[in-house]
Order: sequence, then C-alpha cells, then structure tokens
Amino acid sequence: MVSDDWSAWLRLTATSGIGPAYARRLLRTFGSPEAIFSASFSAIAAVVGQRLAESLLTPSQACTDLLDVTGSWLSADARRYFVPLGDPRYPSALLQTEDPPLVLYVQGQVTALQAPRMLAMVGSRNPTPQGLANAHAFARSLGEAGVCVVSGLALGIDGAAHEGALSGAGMTVAVVGTGLDRVYPKRHLSLAHRIAEHGALVSEFPIGTPPLAPHFPQRNRIIAGLTQGTLVVEAALKSGSLITTDHALQMGREVFAIPGSIHAPQSKGCHALIRQGAKLVESAQDVLEELRWHASEPAVSIETRPSETLETRESALLQALGYDPCSLDRLQARTGLDTATLQVQLLELELSGEVSRLPGGQFQRCVTA
Repeated sequence: MVSDDWSAWLRLTATSGIGPAYARRLLRTFGSPEAIFSASFSAIAAVVGQRLAESLLTPSQACTDLLDVTGSWLSADARRYFVPLGDPRYPSALLQTEDPPLVLYVQGQVTALQAPRMLAMVGSRNPTPQGLANAHAFARSLGEAGVCVVSGLALGIDGAAHEGALSGAGMTVAVVGTGLDRVYPKRHLSLAHRIAEHGALVSEFPIGTPPLAPHFPQRNRIIAGLTQGTLVVEAALKSGSLITTDHALQMGREVFAIPGSIHAPQSKGCHALIRQGAKLVESAQDVLEELRWHASEPAVSIETRPSETLETRESALLQALGYDPCSLDRLQARTGLDTATLQVQLLELELSGEVSRLPGGQFQRCVTA
C-alpha cells in the first residue's frame, strides 16, 4: 500500500534548499506536508523566508519529474514502499535516534524493519579470507537464531554478512547509499534481488540517486539506528565501519568486535574498538548472550566444526602455519620441507579450503564454522 500523502512528502523533501532542518521546522509549524502546501505564502515565508517559500509553492521541473519517476517506481511492484515519519510502518528504533530520515524507500518485506532482533554487521571492503568466512558464519548462526542481519550491501564483509544470513534462511536488510532503482556495486545485483525476497532494501535517497561518496557515511547512521547492536568483523583504523560504530555508541547501542591477527591491517580497527570497551566476541553465541537473546538452537562457534576436533583436521603443515599470515620462506624455515613439496601441500590445503593465498605471496589458515 502506498501512503496517500507520499507525493506531498516527496515534494517537501525534494524542494531545493529545504533540508531536514527546514522540513522539520515546517512540520512542527503546520503539522503535515499537506497542511504546508495548503498554507499561505506569508505563513510559509514566516517560517523559512520568502525565497524558500516561493520554491515550495512553485515546484521546479526537476521536482515534478521526480514525482513522476517515483510514482512509476512505486506502482510497478506491490513490494515497493514510501515510508515517511509518522507512518505506522516506519521503524520505531529509528525514531529513537537524533536525526531519523524524513522518508524511507523500501523494497521487499517492509515488516522486516520492525523485526524484534536486529544486529548490524559491518567491516572492510577488502577483507581477509578469514574475515569473509567469519562474517558468513556469524550471520548464518545469527539468522538461524532469529536475528535480522543489517548491513550496507558493500563489497567484502557486508556482502558476506548478507549471504550468510540468507544461507541460514534468515532475514537480512540492506541499507544502501543510492536510489532503490539502482544497485551498487553492480556485482551485487543478484544478491540485492535475493535480499528483497527474504528481507528488505532500504534507502533515504530519492529514486534515481547515483552512488555518491558522501551518501555512504550518511547511510551508516541508519544501519546503526535500526539495530540493537553493531558487530565489526574486520576494519582498518580509518574505516567507514568505524563511522557506524560511532553512531551506535552515540545512540547507546552495543558494539561488538571480532579480534584478529596482530599483523593484519584489517584487525587494527577491531582491536582499537576492544581497547575502547567494545565487547570481544568469538562466536555468535557471545552476541546472543550479551543481548539476552535466547536462541532455540545454540549458535555455532567459528572455532571448530561440530563434528571434528582440532587434532583430527590438523596436519603438521597447518600446525606450522599457525593462524597469522605467513610467507613461503618462513614456512620452509619452520617445516624444513623443500620448496616443491611445500607448494604441493599448500595447493592441496587451498583446494580443500583449509588455507587461503594472500597478496604478497603469503598464506593464511582458514577457520570455518
């Protein structure tokens, strides 16, 4: 169902010069977008000045075109929604934040925005193989425990988190930095379609909005605001993921971080968060317990596979490799193996998924759920 007043809301938010502050001032004065556009020029000018009053009462061609495009987008699919402040479908968690979006565009299951258990999962766009495995494993376990995983559809950890939730038949929400008629990055087109089937795509940006750099930090406040907590899987010290955790902390939400190798740049941000008081977690169960979410089935730890012990799946080479990235020369020094033998064994471990090859000629052991 499309709200009857969506066009008035869109006209208000799309008028050039009317940002969130002016829009809120007008809404406080007149009560609704319809009342604003029914008011006299002098009454509107008393709130925002003559120039903006003229803009509001004389829609530009760009505004008119946007109304047409948005109407077409909404009517093309019954699972597309325009959700303004005050709409009963608007997520209550966002209303508790300092700067909730005036409107949300939603595609998929709009009820996903009101899920009782929502956790943000964020991290590096250039993660390690272990980071990707951790994101997928945590999201799968959390999804199986009834948690809706929220992320940003970006490459790397975001994508792995969405995929993990979907693989466990869980619900996932992607908050994006473009209009919902576009998918960015394009390689996540198929993933976006699956998210719309088993969750929702959400944006505060109008239809037709391209991927602009300032929009992605801006959307991070929605990721944090929708959820009861934020889990950082991997993040460098200067990372967009840490913008999300800043928002979460300001909102009084929980922050969790997965520790990693002391040598990996992608772990530095997580370690800094832990030093600052973020909860160190090693399994999805740690998150569930901290938030007092009781799962019907125990979540699986990333430390071991349920049917195997560490001893049964370790070889001498894996023991020598350890858990930090390691070069071929260092492995030779640890094992005493000749180059040819070592490369053959590493290839076998790569093919079995036990080891990943990293840039710079290094190797790292993979631990999976």
